[in-house]
Amino acid sequence: MKKLFLLLLFTALAGSACSSSTGTTTGENGSGTSGIQERELTLAHIHGEASPVYGSLEEFAEEVEAQSEDKISIETYGQATLGDETVLLELLKTGVIDMAKVNGGVLESFSEEFSVFSLPYIFEDKDHFKRVMKSDTVQQMYADLEETGLRGITHYEAGTRSFYTKDTPIEHPDDLNGLKIRVMNNSTSIRTMELLGASPTPLPASEVYSGLQQGIIDGAESSHIALTDANHGEVAKVFSYDEHTRIPDFLIMSAKTWNSLSEDEKQLVQEAARNSSESHDETWDELMVESKEESSGEMGVEFHEDIDKEPFREKVEPLIEERRENEKIADILDEFEELADEEN
Repeated sequence: MKKLFLLLLFTALAGSACSSSTGTTTGENGSGTSGIQERELTLAHIHGEASPVYGSLEEFAEEVEAQSEDKISIETYGQATLGDETVLLELLKTGVIDMAKVNGGVLESFSEEFSVFSLPYIFEDKDHFKRVMKSDTVQQMYADLEETGLRGITHYEAGTRSFYTKDTPIEHPDDLNGLKIRVMNNSTSIRTMELLGASPTPLPASEVYSGLQQGIIDGAESSHIALTDANHGEVAKVFSYDEHTRIPDFLIMSAKTWNSLSEDEKQLVQEAARNSSESHDETWDELMVESKEESSGEMGVEFHEDIDKEPFREKVEPLIEERRENEKIADILDEFEELADEEN
């Protein structure tokens, strides 16, 4: 019954998405908002209201509707209603839905160049990360996604990813030996865990809680906000800040939908997305502080912060060298490195 329901829902959404570019135009020779058509767009993601990105996506949708004078409406499907992030990208490619928020690690399966965001220790700090995400290099990567049927719009801060386990501190790679660690189902994340000595166990994000609870996995890796917005702190009691990756979330649009937009509409969507990304970044640190206080207080999570990251870096260095064998990825990494020492 569930599969039948989703099939019917996808069919309905496909009709909506395909008809989204057939609205009444109020262009240069008409009246009202110049170059804006009446459209109904769909936006899907996996998050619930406790997630910071949930509010940022709502803000994006509200601004698009306001700036278009309600000509463009956005119907949002959250909490993985339409499936996990891999499913959402497939729905985007086929034009069943118009937009989705996905983690950068998931995009790797659709565009090899996006695997750079899953590589460990490529960002020196948050300022370096910010410069990269605002760079022409990343803007070009957004445009190049059109070859896959997708189109990048903006990013959302998702913090650094570290290890959290049921009861084992991870202060050295040796501590990972024999541990089953949940990872996203992409080759870069899996290879990273292998090099660090863990047993990588791909699971959908929605199954991490039960996996920890039932002993299917010993731990996972994410920012500590997962302890509260997904309640993982109820079943994982040790968080260790090795900060091996900083993988952003991305707002992605179907290339079919993107190419149906007028220049005015593209500009409106990009501006609203950029504003929501900047607003998200401003509140992220505050939310992280609140999450840590709740985790260490009410949930009783133990945090390990003074961790020597060098042994972790040494273990994963072969992965960086492997990926540099791809000339395009090597060029992207070189461009990222050039931004490491620049001032904002």
